[in-house]
Amino acid sequence: MLSLISKTALGVTRSQCIRSSRYFSKMRFVQFSLSGRYGVGVELEDGGDVVDLCGFDSSIPTDMKKIIERADVYMPKIKSAVASGKNILPRSRILTFNAPISSPEKIFCIGMNYVDHCLEQNLPVPTEPVVFSKFNNALTGPFDDIPYPSETKQLDWEVEMVIVIGKTGFKISKENAMDHVFGYTVAHDVSARDWQFKNGGQFLLGKTMNGFCPLGPALVTKDAIADPHNLHLWTKVNGITKQDSNTNQLVFKTEDVVQFVSRFITLVPGDIILTGTPPGVGVFRKPQEFLKVGDVVEVGIEGIGTLKNKIGASE
Repeated sequence: MLSLISKTALGVTRSQCIRSSRYFSKMRFVQFSLSGRYGVGVELEDGGDVVDLCGFDSSIPTDMKKIIERADVYMPKIKSAVASGKNILPRSRILTFNAPISSPEKIFCIGMNYVDHCLEQNLPVPTEPVVFSKFNNALTGPFDDIPYPSETKQLDWEVEMVIVIGKTGFKISKENAMDHVFGYTVAHDVSARDWQFKNGGQFLLGKTMNGFCPLGPALVTKDAIADPHNLHLWTKVNGITKQDSNTNQLVFKTEDVVQFVSRFITLVPGDIILTGTPPGVGVFRKPQEFLKVGDVVEVGIEGIGTLKNKIGASE
């Protein structure tokens, strides 16, 4: 069945859209650059054309984080933009898609969060989330090249589902956790394994070198996904499948992660949480496999989207 947004693009009237407005929150947000300006848009479908929100209404910010911060103000305007059937950009016109969140205050990562990934390493399943972080310099677009740092010889892949926070909260209860979630996106948690495990563990350096967090391509609102904990996710390197699992293998689900992290740190709109990776990463393969300059990596999650990044020249 076509989504309401797709039907709008095919000529459904504005009045029909308004009568069915309960569907409007089910959106796929993207950030893009076009003709020297930044924009936020709504995909009509995964990989489809894009409603140019700022082109429709100049009061809508060109920064997705600002939209999330004041969703009460901007979502009605966004609904009107989508309902109008106007300002639709053919995808072929958009040459640059940016990360859907470009300046989060915080980037959290959860380690060892897939049962099958723990089994892969012959390690016990954690009894509480293992938390580390990346910095904003790691963020890059969903189709940008990933620079190969000269500091590493062991560049590795990890597909991860990402929680995007929508409302400020501290010491959030598990029962209220989803009230603080705006939606989900996809990340490639690029890792320099030789640094990650060096001298007892240089996790930060191994995880947050420049370009080590391709993000996107879309930020999908939480109500657009029936069950975020039952989604197929995968990694392909040069077309060959390396990771193939399901988010039903998550040890700590969205509610668990939000509750745990907020015990210690206030979460704010636009914060992102990478929720961990399934088995199949290069470092635990026998023999080990690592990325090379020129390799093309695709990481994707059912219902959210797929990143496709080439490993660029050494820095």
